Amino acid sequence: MKNNILFLIAILVLISCNSVLKKDAFSTSDISIENYKSFGEKIASDKIYNTNAITDTYDDLKEGDSIDISFTGTVNSVCKVKGCWMRVALGNDQETMVKFRDYGFFVPKDIESDTVIVQGKAFVSEMSVEDQKHFASDAGKTEEEIANITKPKRTYSFVAEGVLIKE
Repeated sequence: MKNNILFLIAILVLISCNSVLKKDAFSTSDISIENYKSFGEKIASDKIYNTNAITDTYDDLKEGDSIDISFTGTVNSVCKVKGCWMRVALGNDQETMVKFRDYGFFVPKDIESDTVIVQGKAFVSEMSVEDQKHFASDAGKTEEEIANITKPKRTYSFVAEGVLIKE
């Protein structure tokens, strides 16, 4: 009897741990792919993290580290010239700069506020003033906003192999 109670407790602990994990991640099998438009390589992932979980992952990375990962988020801005990059919101008022592997594909230029799922490599780096100004110009920022960029900054970056955009 005592062994049965211990077994039942162990099962309940495993089930509750699994429920916690599902709050931070989901799988492509958990969504209707038909509701998404695909760009780049096909996304097939057992763990697609939400923005809070991916923010924690970025916080743990050091410059030079990278990790293969998939996550979902909301597009804050996108390149207005040709859709060659996008900034995706993370938790804690952070965002990640998403570029596309080998410039092999681009995304539509009108996807601000759309939900995306990206799959690829996450890493942190320091962005030069010149690059910040270039991206600000591509995003349609004013000359005054661009002139206010005066120092390099630590950035969260992502090279996407594939992107799903919720329709």
